[in-house]
Amino acid sequence: MTKHTYCQAYHAAHLTAHPARAGVWKVISAFVSPYIPADGHVLELGAGYCYWINYTRAARKVAIDLWERTPEFAAPDVEVLLHDLSTGLACLGDQRFDAILASNVLEHLEPKDVMPLVAEIHRHLRPRGRLIVIQPNFYHAYRHYFDDYTHRSIFSHVSLANLLRAQGFHIEKVMPRFLPYSMRGLSVAVPAWLIRLYLASPFKPFAGQMLIVAQKPDSSPREHHV
Repeated sequence: MTKHTYCQAYHAAHLTAHPARAGVWKVISAFVSPYIPADGHVLELGAGYCYWINYTRAARKVAIDLWERTPEFAAPDVEVLLHDLSTGLACLGDQRFDAILASNVLEHLEPKDVMPLVAEIHRHLRPRGRLIVIQPNFYHAYRHYFDDYTHRSIFSHVSLANLLRAQGFHIEKVMPRFLPYSMRGLSVAVPAWLIRLYLASPFKPFAGQMLIVAQKPDSSPREHHV
């Protein structure tokens, strides 16, 4: 089975589309918008159905995914690159971004591929650019973490924050409990006010996903070696 066929089978069995998720991502996008300049360039890794990047305000928006159907779901102002993230980000050339988004991506990579990818993310961010990560937090989601048969790497809010620090990032925000572990059971639209209330509340039933915002410093020793 090729990677493209494997990806198609995964979406069909585990990650089917549902209109209700778009409303959730619209609120999530607004929640993290203070970290993304409206006149900046934004990249989403593993964009899939493009829920996040479609609702992001930016002058330029780029989405990367291996799934061949991703362009069908991208908004007209989103550029799509079909690319396997496990091989790095060579497809970007020398492009730099003000923000890079990653939702439920790193845990799907083999451990040996995570560190090199994070290093490339750092390189493709402009000074003071941000990496915004949303993904399962093993600390809170260990019972269901491997219900997704494609999960390969394990992260908690502590280990992922430390990994990003080791690659030269400054950690701006960590929310160990941000969203429910999965939206697979979401069958009806959730009112936007209820989603906003959930994100702002210290009490989050079923929360198993974390949010981490990491910033590249103004001046980084890594830049001198690129």
